[in-house]
Amino acid sequence: MKSPIHTVLFDLDGTLADTAPDMAFALNAVREEIGLTALPFSQIRPRVSHGATALVQLALDEPHSERFAMLRTRFLEIYRNHLTRETRLFPGMDEVLQDIEQRGMKWGVVTNKPAWLTEPLLDQLGLTQRAACIVSGDTTPQRKPHPAPMLYACEKSGSNNSHCLYIGDAQRDIEAGKSAGMHTLVALFGYIDATDQPHLWNADAMIQHPREILEWIAARSV
Repeated sequence: MKSPIHTVLFDLDGTLADTAPDMAFALNAVREEIGLTALPFSQIRPRVSHGATALVQLALDEPHSERFAMLRTRFLEIYRNHLTRETRLFPGMDEVLQDIEQRGMKWGVVTNKPAWLTEPLLDQLGLTQRAACIVSGDTTPQRKPHPAPMLYACEKSGSNNSHCLYIGDAQRDIEAGKSAGMHTLVALFGYIDATDQPHLWNADAMIQHPREILEWIAARSV
């Protein structure tokens, strides 16, 4: 018998919200400050799910220079001040969240983004009070792909892991969800790099649009 889905958990960057425009803005602001030209958005977008260090490594001509830590701090400072300059939920995602809520199900966020960025971002998007749980990259001692954040999300939301669905756009997301005994979906509308091979991540399915989350959940109840 198929386990019913009671709780839907989302990765943040590249799954729940399209944060790449604001990260690209901050990254190119740093480049401008050190006399470099802006990088094209198409080059930045696929790296966003890999975090600040990966983005600053992309931005610098000498990624292992002594100024790396300083520029990473500066990037995060600019980004923190422009969290929702252009960031929005992916098209159709708010309808998905509303549908989940109307069904009496729960939803939450499990991200590697640190809480000092995650919490104000979700506040500014008006999502904090709606979420059953918010687990950031520093909420537990381990981060994804370790299952600890996923299991903590189950605890906080009062959910059984086998009744949870986790959706993400990176291999670490799927590994974390599977290790925690959850169902998993790959968000192909997220920040998938050309070198990624999501068909090899062994998720339950891959989706092209947020509405397919509801279709997948509905198919399990048949």
